[in-house]
Amino acid sequence: MAEAAYSAFQPVEQSSPEQGIARAPTGTTAFVGRALKGPVNLPVTISTFAQYQRIFGGLWQASTLAYAVEHFFANGGRTAIIVRVANGATAPTLTLPGLRGPLTLVGLAPGSREFLRASVDFDGIPPDDVERFNLVVQRIAGVGSERIEEQEIFRRVSTRPDSGRFVADALSDSALVRVQGSVPMIRPAVTRGIAPGAVVGYVGANNDGDDGQPISDYDVIGSVTAARGIFALAAAPSFGMLCIPPLDRERDVGSSTLLVAAKFCRERQALLVVDPPAAWATTAEALHGARRWPFRADNAVMFFPRLTAPDPLLGRDVQFANCGAVAGALARSDDRTPPWLPLAHTPWLFDTQLRPSCDISASDRLRLLNLGVNAVREQGAGADEKLRTLATGNSVASDWRYLGPRRLAQFVALSIQQGTRWVGFAHNGTDTWRRARGQVEAFLESLAQEDAFPVSDDCDSYFVVCDERLNDARALAAGRVTLLFGIATSRAGEFHAFLVTHRGGESRVRAVSVNRLATGGSSVDVEIESTLLRGLAG
Repeated sequence: MAEAAYSAFQPVEQSSPEQGIARAPTGTTAFVGRALKGPVNLPVTISTFAQYQRIFGGLWQASTLAYAVEHFFANGGRTAIIVRVANGATAPTLTLPGLRGPLTLVGLAPGSREFLRASVDFDGIPPDDVERFNLVVQRIAGVGSERIEEQEIFRRVSTRPDSGRFVADALSDSALVRVQGSVPMIRPAVTRGIAPGAVVGYVGANNDGDDGQPISDYDVIGSVTAARGIFALAAAPSFGMLCIPPLDRERDVGSSTLLVAAKFCRERQALLVVDPPAAWATTAEALHGARRWPFRADNAVMFFPRLTAPDPLLGRDVQFANCGAVAGALARSDDRTPPWLPLAHTPWLFDTQLRPSCDISASDRLRLLNLGVNAVREQGAGADEKLRTLATGNSVASDWRYLGPRRLAQFVALSIQQGTRWVGFAHNGTDTWRRARGQVEAFLESLAQEDAFPVSDDCDSYFVVCDERLNDARALAAGRVTLLFGIATSRAGEFHAFLVTHRGGESRVRAVSVNRLATGGSSVDVEIESTLLRGLAG
């Protein structure tokens, strides 16, 4: 039986009304980019850079991804989700000779550093059986190495297509190889050892794996239907931030990729961490460029300048994009304080080898902030320098121009979406609605006790609606349960509202506008016109 080579994602534990709503992780960061080796378009969760090196091959001059992930962990990040993309890369093949022609296998992971080998034996199989055989496939550390990184064993597979153990079908479960071309009628020969007296040996992969060409925005964006590129993350566990490092050392990520990534993050309540363009080498260039920066989004953030750090492969200091280090700093801060609190007095560059590539005066820091660009500093932002999103300068809610309120809303929305999934499997009725509302109110009250929301004497910090106004006969017939909640992120009584919808195993959350809210003492009575409710529930 084949053993899984990678832990692609961790299953989400099913929520229930008896459980409190768990707090969604905000520091987990997803990365999409080019790597030296490893699975393509498959999200892989890692917790150390050593894991990245083992699975994806470590630092590589052609990969900005490797350096960004290294900086993420060096600067305090704890959990990353990696999606490798490639452009024209091909996987190596293995040729297993036989009397009626070879059985050819092809690797799943493309690249010249995918070192595979295979072995055939007939142990436990009658001598007159010419169809069945045992197959061992291994990934090893390098050519001639005996260090096995992954191994899969397929016993008593057959060359007969009508067999229950047809080799092509059996290898469909493999995380290493597939059958390429047709399967010969007679099984491949036993692989003999090279050393004198050796009974079993291995056939190494052919030297035909290729790393492909530099990736493009097309490769990063990928495909929704094929779950490639950014959209491969749809199969990943939830994450709080997304980093897409530069395409290579000379090319920034294009605006088309940023637009798609921002939309993807918005649907998943995540923050897009954007690198400043390489052309912004000085503060003057950054101020000039930021005034004309075309990409604006309230769920994206940018820090300037890029970073200077030693490159072990070149043996000298070079400039790097900063998205990985910024995400690491935010994740490290989230481990100690909630995401809605300011980052003042928090060292931004935890790794002493990372340094801002240029100095920024206090006045220029404020000018950049007013343009939506934050400054990488020795310490976190001062009291007069609230971190901004890339919504600054755009016609959006003023709250979303600031990073703290925006991250608070993302955190709350994702936590409630995940924590109320159980309603999609429960009886759709008043008891379920009541329990869901109580569960969400308890969660929001716990945050209020931690001063997550602003309060005043005459209004509350949040509201929750889950009743027949949102769940009418049409919703019941469709098996859909809808919940509406609002939170005050900056000023008491001014709510940002979100609609959470569950149906079977699917759920989504989206920001909405409600037209009338009337407060009353310690509770909020939400008056919403029936026409608006029908529009929301639909």
